[in-house]
Amino acid sequence: MAPFLFTFFSLFTIATAVGVVVNKNAVNAAMCLLLSLVGVAGLFVQLDAYLLAFILLLVYAGAVVALFLFIIMLLDTHDSKAQGLNKLSGVAPLAALGLLLAGVSTFVAKGKLATSDLLTVPAAGANLKLYAYQLFTTYLLPVQVIGFLLLIAMLGVIVLSKKHEGLDDTK
Repeated sequence: MAPFLFTFFSLFTIATAVGVVVNKNAVNAAMCLLLSLVGVAGLFVQLDAYLLAFILLLVYAGAVVALFLFIIMLLDTHDSKAQGLNKLSGVAPLAALGLLLAGVSTFVAKGKLATSDLLTVPAAGANLKLYAYQLFTTYLLPVQVIGFLLLIAMLGVIVLSKKHEGLDDTK
């Protein structure tokens, strides 16, 4: 059953990730991103990393994708006119394809990654109590600062997306 689930979650994640890239509608792309994150969480569950799967679903799928959707809906991108392709946007897919082929060929040329004996590798960070202790003592200030910066960014997007009717008196 495990190989079937791994194959299913892998193909599901790849298909939805491609959906993120090829969708022209931003809301559909965000929904494909949400499904892709669910697929990655399924792969984490297959690896018995339940905490990572839960945090991925809670933080990224629950908060970040919801924030993307709110920002997309606040900006109202439907009535914007499509811009023409410039030289850089025509070269970018070719550069990305070249980098992808270079990475795959390097991986194939070098062979598989070096494997180590899993019994000799120490389980670093396997204790949830240690995570919580470090989060609320050592890393409390950075977490608070990042939360504050995200709040300011969200408020900035809301202010920038408002349509100011009284400022344009040239009509």
